[in-house]
Amino acid sequence: MGWVELRIFTEPQQGADYDDLLRVAKTTEDAGYDAFFRSDHYLKMGGVSGLPGPTDAWITLGALARETSRIRLGTLVTAATFRHPAVTAISVAQVDQMSGGRVDFGFGSGWFADEHTAFGIPLYEVKERFDRYAEQLEIITGLWETPAEQTFSYRGKHFQLVDAPGLPKPAQRPRPPVIIGGGGKKRTPELAARFAQEFNLPFADSATAAAQFDRVADAARAIGRDPGEIVRSAAQVLCVGRDDAEVARRAAVIGREVEELKGNGLAGTPGEVVEKIERYREATGITRLYLQVLDLADLDHLELVAAEVAPKLG
Repeated sequence: MGWVELRIFTEPQQGADYDDLLRVAKTTEDAGYDAFFRSDHYLKMGGVSGLPGPTDAWITLGALARETSRIRLGTLVTAATFRHPAVTAISVAQVDQMSGGRVDFGFGSGWFADEHTAFGIPLYEVKERFDRYAEQLEIITGLWETPAEQTFSYRGKHFQLVDAPGLPKPAQRPRPPVIIGGGGKKRTPELAARFAQEFNLPFADSATAAAQFDRVADAARAIGRDPGEIVRSAAQVLCVGRDDAEVARRAAVIGREVEELKGNGLAGTPGEVVEKIERYREATGITRLYLQVLDLADLDHLELVAAEVAPKLG
């Protein structure tokens, strides 16, 4: 059986405070998972209350950096629209230092229109959004990679920096791994080929994922890069139980139907989920899987998967 690394992925905009996330992160580390990730959103999605309200991704991860020692920490994904790229570079580099070099930087163009409207954050038309996103990738990686005694300048259409010190430096040199993802057929693979150490496709069937991974590989070859340098990963909603009754109970808590989850996520008994992960791996070549955990109070769920699923994937 192929080796697949498991990471925990949370959606705290649906209703979680820092203490909730701390408990999940500590369980993630103690149970042996590779990483704790969170979304970067400020507005709830769907029919939940969202209480007690949103938490900021990089403030959260900075705090978790000091409360954990082994797991990697990151975002799926930080929205380019939320922060100026120079500010993003400083925040992420600081968290990387605070964690001793355990940050993976997931970065996307931004997409959730209602969120931007609610908070007055501009969400540009798709072409301009991607133009800005591409410039931000150049700026953030450029600031990190600039030698410590030199400065970084940049003149783009949307952003201009003059003699920026490029400090602080991240602990990881030349920079933290960058994760890019999504289903765009041209620009997304091209940007991944240029900047990414990992390409993530969330909530996609294996055929869709395989086709997108192939586009990324083609884009990498087109610029002379070895596609094997880019980790292939996926994200799937998690709903595992020791028996059918426990699966149904966990599905009900997150407001989902078991059959729908079995079709679109990782649902069922441990044995069923192991088989589905292996089929997905064979079809797509993934070596990393983000488990979207929607009930953050159910720590037994994480411990069950660590005990009964993870050992069968290695």
